[in-house]
Amino acid sequence: MKTNWMKPLGVAAALSLTTSLASAETLKVVTDPSFVPFEMMDQETGEMIGFDMEVIAEVAERAGFDYDLQTMDFNGIIPALQTGNVDIAIAGITITEERKEIVDFSDPYYDSGLRILVRADNDSVTAIEDLEGQKVGTKIGSTSYDFLTRELEDNDGVTPYPGSSDMYMALMSRSIDAVFYDAPNVGYFAQTKGEGRVKTVGPLYEGQQYGIALKKGSEWVDEVNDAIASMKEDGTYDEIYKKWFGELPEDK
Repeated sequence: MKTNWMKPLGVAAALSLTTSLASAETLKVVTDPSFVPFEMMDQETGEMIGFDMEVIAEVAERAGFDYDLQTMDFNGIIPALQTGNVDIAIAGITITEERKEIVDFSDPYYDSGLRILVRADNDSVTAIEDLEGQKVGTKIGSTSYDFLTRELEDNDGVTPYPGSSDMYMALMSRSIDAVFYDAPNVGYFAQTKGEGRVKTVGPLYEGQQYGIALKKGSEWVDEVNDAIASMKEDGTYDEIYKKWFGELPEDK
């Protein structure tokens, strides 16, 4: 009798679990398809790949929802959340007070800012002060150029380039000693075309934080935050970060 009673209970529990899994809510998630390396189209498979794509997949699994991924231009993302046409957005979205008035944000999942890139054999540069008197490439009209000319007393060697590929080529050809530019961009270069030849060093400067945006009043904020926290706690976040950007920045 005891055995016969336990078997139906196990079946019922299994059916309950199956029903629960089958009824997971499907949310509409939107991203910008051109913010490399956070989100971009894989030309061979036609699928979206990138740092954000791996983050949202892991968050969805841990938070307990399915999702339908859509793409749109970045300037349409916040309005789409406002109107309720989409539920969640992940696209390197900087958390600002103005945006927080019209959408909900998760806890920050990515610290952005400016970062130093040097050749792989350079162990003498670890912070901004080490760039004094050095030849440093950056991008014309960028916040990184403004930061360098403001922070370095000896900034005669700061050279603005029209494009990021130009300054990376100059670094690898030893025309300059370092590059100082947006952290995601230099990190991605270090992991792709510059792999084994260059490396990122030091902390982030002029920091900004990215968050996952949700429509105002979303019931999923706590679950998303819990998922992000657990990813960071068990090392999953670090693995994804290193895959796309290399080593995590040092704390200042």
